[in-house]
This record gives sequence, C-alpha cells and structure tokens, in this order.
Amino acid sequence: MSQQQEKAAELLSAIEAKRALIGVIGLGYVGLPLAMTASRAGFTVLGFDVDPDKITAIDAGRSYIDAVPDAVLSSERQAQRFFATSQFERLGECDVIAICVPTPLTRHREPDLSFVSNTCQQIVRTLRRGQLIVLESTTYPGTTEEVMKPILETSGLVGGQDFFLGYSPEREDPGNRDFETSTIPKVVAGDGEAASALVSAFYGAVVKTVVPVSSTRTAEAVKLTENVFRAVNIALVNELKLVYERMGIDIWEVINAAKTKPFGYMPFYPGPGLGGHCIPIDPFYLTWKSREYDQPTRFIELAGEINTAMPRYVVDRLAEALDRRLGKALSRSRILILGLAYKKNVPDIRESPSLRLMELLLERGADVAYHDPFIAEVPRTREYGHLKGRRSVSCQPDEISGFDAAILATDHDAFDYQAIARHVPLVVDTRNAFAARGITADGIVKA
Repeated sequence: MSQQQEKAAELLSAIEAKRALIGVIGLGYVGLPLAMTASRAGFTVLGFDVDPDKITAIDAGRSYIDAVPDAVLSSERQAQRFFATSQFERLGECDVIAICVPTPLTRHREPDLSFVSNTCQQIVRTLRRGQLIVLESTTYPGTTEEVMKPILETSGLVGGQDFFLGYSPEREDPGNRDFETSTIPKVVAGDGEAASALVSAFYGAVVKTVVPVSSTRTAEAVKLTENVFRAVNIALVNELKLVYERMGIDIWEVINAAKTKPFGYMPFYPGPGLGGHCIPIDPFYLTWKSREYDQPTRFIELAGEINTAMPRYVVDRLAEALDRRLGKALSRSRILILGLAYKKNVPDIRESPSLRLMELLLERGADVAYHDPFIAEVPRTREYGHLKGRRSVSCQPDEISGFDAAILATDHDAFDYQAIARHVPLVVDTRNAFAARGITADGIVKA
C-alpha cells in the first residue's frame, strides 16, 4: 500500500468511526450551520473565526445566526462536541477542514479571493500529511486547483499525495424553514480519486444526500449555474415589469396567472434589486473567468445590468409619484424605507438593495430613515460604511405619519400593512405586499 493510500485509508476510517476532528473556518451564515450539523452528527468540531465577538457569543451559548437556535448551540457546547476559537495554530489538530469564508467582489466587480488565499496561508503553517481540506465558498471554476492547491503546496506537501483537497458548494437559504443543512443535497468533488472518496465519506456522514461530480471544477460550476439561473430569470421579470408598466399591465397579476400552468413555467418575482451573497455576486465570478477563454457572457452581463439598475428605477418612480400626487420634490421629502434586510423575515443585510436605495435617496437630498424589526442598527459594510450607525425608527402610526412617503423594500410579515397604508400618504410597493394582502389605497404605487 502506498503512503497516499495508507493516509487516505486512515482518514476514511476516522471519518466512518466519527473519530475525525472537524475544523470549520468562518462561523457565519454557512460555517456555523455546517459546524452544528457535523457536531449533531456525532463529530467533534472546532470552529475558527477572526471575529472575537463571535467566539464570545458562542462561548456564552448565544447564536447570531437564525438557522442555529440558542438551544442547539448550547446543547452541542455542553456535550463538548463543538468548540470555537480564534487560535488558527490549532488547525493542525483537525483531520478535515472546511473553509466557509466570504468571496466578495472588488469595487471593479472582479473576484476578491483574498479571504480564501489568506485562509490557505493560515492552513499552510500547520498543514500535515493526511488532512482533507474542502472549500465551500462560492467561486469560479478552477479556484480549488489553481488558487488553493498551489498555496497549500508551499508547505512542501503535495496535494493528492500528502494531503487531500475537495470542493463542496454551500447551499444555505436564510429564512427557509423547509430545509436545513442536513437535508439539502450536497454536491461534492475531490482533486483525485482518493480525495473524492474522502469528501463523499465526510459529507455523507453529516447530510442525508451527497451528489458526487467528476471534478472540483464541475462542482464549482454547479454552484454558479444555480445562481446564474436565478439572476437571469429575475432580470427577465424585472425587464418585463418595465415593459408591462408602460402598457398598463400589472406584472404581478401576469405572474400569478402564468404560474397556474402545471408545466413549462417557474415563477420568479421582480423587486427593488438583488440581495444576499449569491445572486448579486456569483454570476460575475463566471463572467470574469470566461474572459480567460475569450468567451463572452453577454446574456449574464445584461441580466446583471438590469438587476443593478432596479434601485435607481424605484427611486425615480418615487420621485415621479411625489411630484404628481403630492406636489413635492424628492429633495424636500421625508422618506421611510420599510425593510433593510435583503429578504423577508431574516436579519441579513448582505448586498441588500435597501442600502443602495438609502444611498440614492440621500444623494438626491431626501431626509431618509428606515424601519426593520430585525435590524436595529446598520452595521459596517464594505460598500456602505458611511451608513453605519443609523438606527431603525419606530413604525407606530404617530411616527410614520410624519413621513411624506415610504418604500416597501422588504415584505416582512411583522409589518402592520393596514396601518402603513392608512398613515403614510404615499407608499411605493416593490414587493406587491399590499395587494397580496388585499389592501388597496390611492396612495399605494407599485414599482
């Protein structure tokens, strides 16, 4: 038996017996649920993060991620199956390491793999023979082989021979109560036959279904394909919204009727712009990589342009409605943004179009506030640091009646839609939330 086969067999045995120590780097929306899933499956898990506040919260049994209840976190901590640390020198203790770090875009909308690269450089310091390293962060095809592997091999160890490398894209959906990490099928791939077997074995021990594919490039492409599919279809309905508006047709009525067809149609919905990590960012990873192959991605790039333009369209629609209905200029108006989160009923503002809406309104001289029952204060973000510290205002009738208009950007269930329609003179509804609840008023405008 070769040394490679021996190391692979040892790790496979440890995984099957759940003796393998699992390391999860990045305890955010992807990493913490994965850590809990592996821990509840019977593994001992060591979570790593550079944010000391996260470590403090975990040590206190306090979750900051909706998908992980406090009770679950506390239970795994008390059972001594899950620990959190910022001491990256302990990575050498782990048999399997899952990397769940951000993969944002630069200001020029190009891939920023600095978090992945820096993490790999941390791993290099303690990398040992027989470890399995798996990337979960969304990225372009080739990242695992072309970026991660060369960095890890600066240790003097050889991928596929001394250590094993894999890719398994995350599929988290914040706020979705129908699925959790353990019940979402997991696409897996390894760099070579031995790595593929190990990645399949590990995820097969923590989730119900694994879907092996032939290469890490294929697995990376699967994740991008899923998100490009959504981005393009959302762009399509956003463009149809503009066309049908000119024709006096309600796009929401059209979609609701079209989705009654039991085949050949899947409903997507327009909105004020794209939010979350996946859809606004991931397609640009593919368009960037495609340039290396001299292959244009006009369709995907056009979809990106349409979706990126939606916040400005909403603000223009608001300005027009203020002028026609109230005789007021946007620059002399008090505007309330209803919903800062990118998605209903979650406290997640990653890439939220509400931040862009706020910025555009401020640029045009409006007095702007927001209300969101899930987000008390705007945290620091990469692109909107100047908005940090703004606090959610009250949504009581006597408070909201002082605003000239509101933009319904996120359709949280907690909003009192009747009160909003009654007390705010003008409401721009970007989610069809009022009509869906049977609420009609002269002051409600769809956008």
